[in-house]
Amino acid sequence: MTLLLAPMEGLLDFVLRDILTRVGGVDRCVSEFIRINDTLLPERVFVRCVPELLQGSKTTSGVAVRPQLLGSDPQCLADNAACLAGLGAEGIDLNFGCPSPVVNRHRGGSALLDEPEMLFAIVSAVRQAVPAQVPVSAKMRLGLHDDRRAEACALAIEAGGASEIVVHARTKQDGYRPPAYWHRIADIGAVVQLPLIANGEIWSVADALRCREVSGCQRLMLGRGMVANPALALAIRAHDAGHVTPVALSWPALLALLDQFWQLVVQHLDKEQQTGRLKQWLNLLRRVDPQAQAAFMAVRTFHQPHDVALWLAAQHKALEAHG
Repeated sequence: MTLLLAPMEGLLDFVLRDILTRVGGVDRCVSEFIRINDTLLPERVFVRCVPELLQGSKTTSGVAVRPQLLGSDPQCLADNAACLAGLGAEGIDLNFGCPSPVVNRHRGGSALLDEPEMLFAIVSAVRQAVPAQVPVSAKMRLGLHDDRRAEACALAIEAGGASEIVVHARTKQDGYRPPAYWHRIADIGAVVQLPLIANGEIWSVADALRCREVSGCQRLMLGRGMVANPALALAIRAHDAGHVTPVALSWPALLALLDQFWQLVVQHLDKEQQTGRLKQWLNLLRRVDPQAQAAFMAVRTFHQPHDVALWLAAQHKALEAHG
């Protein structure tokens, strides 16, 4: 079994990757997309988006990070992929799934799912541009407005030389609305030979088990479910190992993660982004942890980093007082 941590633009960046991979259970991460237009980006741009490149393409805890590229110019994507390979990237991932209207208007992300021939051109150009030992993978949705071309798109990606495909089991039109159509991943698996990784609506161990059953995939990519429950990957592994007791993080353990997260946020992000990033994570954490709900209600009106620092200090003092 392989468990991947999903790329999520504006949420699951290098800061949260660092924190979530400290918890454990994740085999590999994929970065948020790096948009490629018509130029070869300077190395500093790649490092800014994927600072793990400076430490062997791994997070602080040693989990591999694969940079993801988004664009529609095969040669330009190939040139940038070659640059990333030269920087020691663990692999190259290609984004054929982003549902953003802005991205789609510029013929990026899921907009390309109406053009299987372009998917083939992009994957094959990138595959030829990077050394053979550097994997090239892709992430796709089931389609743009419908899923009629899902199999054709996957076959085009396979023919281009990709080593694996992550399938987010919804169309662009579906956005992030439940359900995820895991059975369509099984349909794709019936026509392609390369490994498929199932993605979409995996919030719990029960979801993971059902997804594997319906999709036929042992490999899973976790996104919002892992952000809401940082122990989700560990819990899935524990279930597979036959452990009866569910794996979950206590509030003190979660608070320690929030503290580490905040330190990285203050260190790396602009001041105007800092409190918003904490609220954003707590907003997902409260789906699983009632104390995270109370924490979200406490910090939702904060706008100054100083207020967050005081709140965190008070939380730790309260825990110490209770032994």
